[in-house]
Amino acid sequence: ILSLDADFFGGMPGAVRWTRDFAATRDGTPDRMSRLYVVESGHSITGASADHRLPLSPRRLALFATALEAAVKRLASGEKLTELAEVESAGNPGKADAAKFLAVAASDLWEAGSRGLAAAGPAAPPEVHAAVARINDLLKNRGTTLLYYPVPDPDRPTHVRAVKSLADAMSAGEVRGILILGGNPAYDAPADVPLAERLPKLEFSAHLGVYENETSRLCGWYLPQAHFLESWGDVQVWDGTYSIVQPTVEPLRNGKSALEILAVLGEIEGSPMQWVRETFAEWTAGEGEDAESLWAAALQRGYHPPSRDQAVSDLAAGGEASGDAVGAFAESIRARTSEQSPAARLTVVFRRDASVYDGRFANSGWLQEFPDPMTRWTWGNPLVIGVATARRLGCQDGRVVRLEVDGRSVELPVCILPGVPEDTAVVFLGYGREAAGHVGGLADRGVPPVGVNVHPLRDSADWFVREGVMVRVLGETVPTPCVQDHHLIDTVGLASRTERLGELVREVTLQRLNDPDAPYSAEHEVHHPPLESLWTEPSHDGHRWGLSVDLSKCVGCGVCVAACQAENNIPVVGKERVIQGREMHWIRVDRYFRGDEENPQSVHQPVMCQQCELAPCEQVCPVAATVHSKEGLNDMVYNRCVGTRYCANNCPYKVRRFNYFYYHRRVEQPENETLKLLFNPEVTVRSRGVMEKCTYCVQRIQSVRITARNEGRPIADGQIRTACQQACPAQAIVFGDLADEKSAVSREHASARAYGMLAELNVKPRTKYLARVRNPHPLLAAEHQAADGESEGRGGHT
Repeated sequence: ILSLDADFFGGMPGAVRWTRDFAATRDGTPDRMSRLYVVESGHSITGASADHRLPLSPRRLALFATALEAAVKRLASGEKLTELAEVESAGNPGKADAAKFLAVAASDLWEAGSRGLAAAGPAAPPEVHAAVARINDLLKNRGTTLLYYPVPDPDRPTHVRAVKSLADAMSAGEVRGILILGGNPAYDAPADVPLAERLPKLEFSAHLGVYENETSRLCGWYLPQAHFLESWGDVQVWDGTYSIVQPTVEPLRNGKSALEILAVLGEIEGSPMQWVRETFAEWTAGEGEDAESLWAAALQRGYHPPSRDQAVSDLAAGGEASGDAVGAFAESIRARTSEQSPAARLTVVFRRDASVYDGRFANSGWLQEFPDPMTRWTWGNPLVIGVATARRLGCQDGRVVRLEVDGRSVELPVCILPGVPEDTAVVFLGYGREAAGHVGGLADRGVPPVGVNVHPLRDSADWFVREGVMVRVLGETVPTPCVQDHHLIDTVGLASRTERLGELVREVTLQRLNDPDAPYSAEHEVHHPPLESLWTEPSHDGHRWGLSVDLSKCVGCGVCVAACQAENNIPVVGKERVIQGREMHWIRVDRYFRGDEENPQSVHQPVMCQQCELAPCEQVCPVAATVHSKEGLNDMVYNRCVGTRYCANNCPYKVRRFNYFYYHRRVEQPENETLKLLFNPEVTVRSRGVMEKCTYCVQRIQSVRITARNEGRPIADGQIRTACQQACPAQAIVFGDLADEKSAVSREHASARAYGMLAELNVKPRTKYLARVRNPHPLLAAEHQAADGESEGRGGHT
């Protein structure tokens, strides 16, 4: 699999499905193990999951795609790429060379044939998409790894062109009134489109939205919109799937859906459900099945599947790669030193944020406090640059810089992220909202915006990438709300952590894992003496709940963190408390780098309470607020806790969280009555001075236990699913009963890749990790091992 700036695990519409499909190919089985190459201008979770990764400036992406197409064509004609495969970076032995990367990736794709795939991201220029389409045609992979779907309404102009045309029409006096259904164009329109200036001058303007925002503030009327969980509707998604929107509750604020508003204006009789059903009947006409059965099935599933592999013409339209494209790309890389941007200019890449997206979720405290998977920042959007760029500019984390282009400027704090190409910066959209709400920013109520609005840097011609942006380093440095170094397992310094973190995060190559002459065991990669207890260990009859996390499947998206917060009533503490290290998430996803700081390998590791059988926290609690259950769970008795925090100090995994304040106090205020609907009624809301942690979702265990007892049957394997397990798109988390040797979690614990983190402490964790399996190409094995820093199976991470 080759990705050209396509973050298909994080930033693309099919991310959930593609993450699951990819994870199914990463279990270490040789005949179905995939190999992922990623070429990108930032550092995404897709790049973090790659076997081989090449950071590349957006300016060179089209040249790389053209060269790749030429290389595959040469291979298709029977030629070899020996001269490129033997290239090494002069003066940098062991460092992956871009030309060699291209040659190996092209060879691997050609050898994979119909089981290979090249993909381009939505921000890639048209010539990259055209080259990728022609490469896939050469691989003959359509119907195997690739499906094409027709674009819905292909004659419709792009959103940017449509908004620009609307603003031009408004300026010309051709528009007297407007009704805006959803969206927030006054906030996110291109900087060269004066929509916000023209909107208040119209004779009539109305905005339908779930929340008031910058656009509704400029309109004469604001109409409350019904949430999608409160209304009927239908949508067609990117792959042609017809999805039905179904209400689950009555509208809380008497809102109306866009469908209802249009029906009133069009004087259409009937009900929203009737209109959706009529549209569905037209959509499925001619499928040869009973209409009632199709409707019932669609309601149960929530969608109606599209037809597969629609014919798409003119895939090879546009210029093809020339014969010397490979050499041209290699020459451009060799000359990259002389082609560097001026010292004070950067190429800025715009990305939707992993949590607030384009700003529509900016008023959600859960999402504002959700750590970015790679930068690990919360509550804001930094300027993300690589180590070389930071060194050239002379700035550190938190240093404020000013970006200027076309007389417009914004100021952002710096976040230094290894793996971002030199002279390239990434900024995230969706921040700097002044009318988001009491969480995301409300200027007229004195609530400052969260983060910085970077839309002034974007115009209609440079929507995804802006080149030649002037950067000035200012004298101010701000505290960084980054959680990466919070709750460290080790406080012995960077060098010492680097030496021993291979014990926490264990990795193995596919070749080593399947070596018949030297059977692999992750548990024995770290030597420790025989473990003995000072007292009689407790015995557990009946259920023995346990959990496993497969690091080979985990892509680090952090969905488990959000799901845990929603399930367990975990409070939001705010930016100031996060800076102090007091965030309350029960799960943290540690992110580690290793190797070359300009192109490191990376790995993510979710860490939650390990439910130790010999729990150190229980030994020091003076009031028995943390105790062991009969089934081996490390339980919390909240009304006993007096807040000594001894347990947190004695926890080797640093997964306990303390309520320094009563964070849910505002929910008790009369105007926030509806916020009570946010809470899970099966989970206690904790108060000030109480310690809390992961419980293995004990409320779900109890619910299933009661149901099984009432039905007179045992609890079936897989019937209990923790919130993190249920939400994980990669199915990297498995929960179950270790007393059942046939259960899925027992099979995971028995795997050769399974190991207990810090097992040498004899705490006997009920959670085990499965070592990550990497699948490097033999011709790039030297670069892979150089990045490892140590031997296979143990990598030094920082």
